[in-house]
Amino acid sequence: MIKNILVPQDGSDNGRVALDYGVWLAKKFGAGLMGLHVIDVVALEGPFLHDLSGSLGFEPFLNFSSRMREALELRGKTILAVFEEVCSSSGLLCESSIAFGVVPNEICEKAKIADLTIIGKRGINAKFEYGLLGSTTESVLRKSPKPVMIVPEAFKEPSNPLLAYDGSPTASRAMHSAAEWAKTMAMPLTVLTVSSQTDTDLLLLKNAEDYLRPYEIKARFVHLKGDPPLEIERYYKKNGHDLLFMGTSHHSRIVEMVLGSTTEHVMRNVDGPFFLER
Repeated sequence: MIKNILVPQDGSDNGRVALDYGVWLAKKFGAGLMGLHVIDVVALEGPFLHDLSGSLGFEPFLNFSSRMREALELRGKTILAVFEEVCSSSGLLCESSIAFGVVPNEICEKAKIADLTIIGKRGINAKFEYGLLGSTTESVLRKSPKPVMIVPEAFKEPSNPLLAYDGSPTASRAMHSAAEWAKTMAMPLTVLTVSSQTDTDLLLLKNAEDYLRPYEIKARFVHLKGDPPLEIERYYKKNGHDLLFMGTSHHSRIVEMVLGSTTEHVMRNVDGPFFLER
């Protein structure tokens, strides 16, 4: 059950959308929100400052770095004040904090005391980054000790979730989360397996059906043959799904999506939030 939701805040539009999803989930689950703003030590102590001061022949940036830190801390407090105001106006319990360090590392450290981290695909530096995910988001996905929900650029309340299930331990945990969401929000749930091994997948679906039966949710179980990333994408779009649950493991093919081919393909080609179980 989700009771503590971490929503990192960087002042970007995507950060605000992540907060919108956090507010929505917190209301549904009766959870509290944790706001975190990280002041990047790379920006404060990075090679740019040292190289520039060295080229000038003295250390003028020792004081400048201190002033920059103060300015960034003030900006962080302003960002978190907005976070707290949104939570208060929504009637939600919240806490907020500022951390100094490497941004993804600090987010993952804070995630240890959260049940879920919600983060946008891109953050404040979206205009300067290339590829599918922002560098911070990708690092959080690789390092997070807890589930991560990656959200799109605009908020839309999901109503038709899909679980991509392959029987792995992380996929089983993703199924548990999907069941809790479907039960709490009175949503249907579709469980999809994709491979060429029909007998194995039918057994997986039977196990999933047995697991979900006590939740008393409206569930549908589907087996498809073919290439997993393509079939997941096609099924998701064809059936109007708007939320995807997946498990990630370095030993599972499905992990190749966020950190390789399968996850990357699906995330590039479908809209809506992703719940990724570690």
